[in-house]
Amino acid sequence: MAAAPLVLAVLVVTVGVAAAMAEGGKLRQGYYEQSCPRAEQIVKHYVERHIPHAPSVAATLIRTHFHDCFVRGCDASVLLNATGGGEAEKDATPNLTLRGFAFLDRVKALLEQECPGVVSCADILALASRDAVGVIVSAPLPGSAAADR
Repeated sequence: MAAAPLVLAVLVVTVGVAAAMAEGGKLRQGYYEQSCPRAEQIVKHYVERHIPHAPSVAATLIRTHFHDCFVRGCDASVLLNATGGGEAEKDATPNLTLRGFAFLDRVKALLEQECPGVVSCADILALASRDAVGVIVSAPLPGSAAADR
């Protein structure tokens, strides 16, 4: 059991590196400071309030973030539902066991109330994953995973 935090930390670093590579190194802390100043605070508050009651959601968010970034880059395409006969990325065999979509939908709804149409779903997933790890390891993690577009 003592190895679990180490494995989680290695996974987070791996996902972070993959995300940075997929975005061409364009990640920057405080990306939403002007357009939605409370975005990171809203995500962090929601995550800190809910993860202690359902700690497995932290692993769920990290896994979902990994699956999103691994296939076509960190674009939140794994969160999209199928429309009009086409198969969505979330319906692909490796992604059928992903969960946590309702959790992310609630975070998105809070951000939409604060700043409609500003914070991307990819950034919501990245921020929620980062903050969930912070709750699990009981220490804040530096930096933001929000992308500079």
